Amino acid sequence: MRYVYFDGEGGPEVIRIGEAEAPAPAAGQVLIEVVAAGVNRPDCMQRAGVYPPPPGESNVPGLEVAGRIAALGEGVKTLQPGDEVCALLGSGGYADYVLAAEPLCLPVPKTLSLIEAAGVPETFFTVYDNVFTRGRLKAGETLLVHGGSSGIGTTAIQLAKAFGARVIVTAGSDDKCAFCRTLGADFAINYKTQDFVAETKAFAGEHGVDLVLDMVAGSYFTKNLSLLAVEGRLVQIACSASGKIEGFNLWPVLLRRLTITGSTLRARSVAQKAEVAAALRESVWPLLEDGKVKPIIHATFPLEQAREAHELMESSSHVGKILLVTGR
Repeated sequence: MRYVYFDGEGGPEVIRIGEAEAPAPAAGQVLIEVVAAGVNRPDCMQRAGVYPPPPGESNVPGLEVAGRIAALGEGVKTLQPGDEVCALLGSGGYADYVLAAEPLCLPVPKTLSLIEAAGVPETFFTVYDNVFTRGRLKAGETLLVHGGSSGIGTTAIQLAKAFGARVIVTAGSDDKCAFCRTLGADFAINYKTQDFVAETKAFAGEHGVDLVLDMVAGSYFTKNLSLLAVEGRLVQIACSASGKIEGFNLWPVLLRRLTITGSTLRARSVAQKAEVAAALRESVWPLLEDGKVKPIIHATFPLEQAREAHELMESSSHVGKILLVTGR
């Protein structure tokens, strides 16, 4: 099989293509013949040497795929060879074949192609767990999503609207803001030309924002807190700026009973991720099956063009997901 590897730490120039034997599934695992794999920010962070795979995982990047079951490990009961699935991975997706845990494989929704389905697992797992489980978003509440045109952002807009919330987003251009509105965003702010704090306060009114989903941190941290309603929640899922907060004043948290939380998905156990998979299958898969929500696919690249895919990701000029396709 072909696979992508990094020839050291650095920029997209360290991306290489290698060949190896396909791995054999262990107990509780399946081997997937990959049709497409999602490209995500953590892949770029792994390439740069700041987000290594968890112990025991492959050094091959790639956190999500869609494809066909090629082989079963001992004890696998819910899947059969030939089944079409999309799967969340700890690593290894940039390849012709990859191992996946049985509970983290979900059926491809009938409204999606196998290629489109590769854009589902990482963002839908992340958004559902952080917005609805950790963030406790409810119908009628207001959600602020930073990076509304990203894979995470476009998913968060659709799911929040599907569950009856009001959505405010920030994005880096007027065109991206306009696209977010087509997905259902009630208000979109160009953070490069507008003050997102002032604009959000004007739109949200006296009550404020119930939940903020943020992947920036740094100077955004205290600004996000200033926007939260009483008993509001801030969920941090990444730190593209500094993860350190200088001069943080705790009093707003105490006086307004705010909740600050955050998470990463990759390092969790299979059992913990399986809980999210089960919730998705119950609450979100019907929406995917009915075409009420979908992954937004910006571009696809052949596996051999993983370098170009990373360059696009880091340019931040895309809207939605970037995928690698194997041609299988």
